[in-house]
Amino acid sequence: MSVEVRRVDYYHVTVRDRPGAAFRLLSRLARDQVNLLAFGAAPAGPDCAQLTVFPDDSGRLAASAERAGLTLEGPHAALLVRGDDRLGALAELHRRLADAGINVYSSHGVSTGGGSFGYLLYLRPDDVERALAVLGEGAAPR
Repeated sequence: MSVEVRRVDYYHVTVRDRPGAAFRLLSRLARDQVNLLAFGAAPAGPDCAQLTVFPDDSGRLAASAERAGLTLEGPHAALLVRGDDRLGALAELHRRLADAGINVYSSHGVSTGGGSFGYLLYLRPDDVERALAVLGEGAAPR
C-alpha cells in the first residue's frame, strides 16, 4: 500500500453564517492563487461558522487574508495522509499511533471511490513530529 504522510498547517477563519460565506472565501483564495489541500466548515455559535483552510502555501494565504482584511487563527499543525485505499487502512494508522501512545483527538477522511483516500489527523502539538516518525513521513504503513 502506497501512503504519503505529511505535516500540514491549517487556519481558522470565523465568518457570519450566511449563504455564500464559504463561496466568498473560497473564490477570494482562488483569485489570489491560494491552492488548498483541504477545506472544512463547522458551526461556531448561533450565527457564525468556522471555516478551516489547509493551504499548500501559508505565505500566499497570509497575503490573501491581509488584502481581504480577514483574521486568520493559526497556524495549527495536522497530518495529511493520502494513499491507496484498502480495507483496514485507517485502522492500521490508528493502531500504530495508539501503540506509540499518541492520541488522535479529531480526524476526517474520505474515499475517492477511485481506489484512494485522504485523511486528516488532528493531534496535540507535542505529538505531531512523533506521529510523523511513527507513521514514517512519506512511507507506507507496515
